[in-house]
Amino acid sequence: MNIDGIQNGIVLDHIKAGKSMDIYNYLDLDKLDSTVAIIKNVKSTKMGRKDIIKIDELLDIDLDVLAYIDPKITVNIIKDGKLAEKRHLNLPKEIKNVLKCKNPRCITGCEQEIDHIFVLADEEKCLYRCIYCDGEDYVSLK
Repeated sequence: MNIDGIQNGIVLDHIKAGKSMDIYNYLDLDKLDSTVAIIKNVKSTKMGRKDIIKIDELLDIDLDVLAYIDPKITVNIIKDGKLAEKRHLNLPKEIKNVLKCKNPRCITGCEQEIDHIFVLADEEKCLYRCIYCDGEDYVSLK
């Protein structure tokens, strides 16, 4: 299989195998007019299998969403056909409007204008808590 390189854009590498479509959907990459390549189940010596996403455009990506989905993703910025910057992600301390609280008694369930805000409660367990009701959500790293 031959996937062309990009001149100016972003390559999301080291995505846990099977997670590329989650990223595609969360980042609304379907709304871009530029080329987006999703490469699934690539052989990797480090990870066994991984996914890669190539975006043929330099754009502002929400790194917190990426880190929430998979904190081991590497973000490579490509300019003039060369690697200009490499970013490694960490779990965000706070995420806003990515998760929805599962607690039926939480105020976010009845007040539609309230932002859904979760804070990192336990980095080792990837546990986030709702700031309004203390409801829990775990990052799915399956």
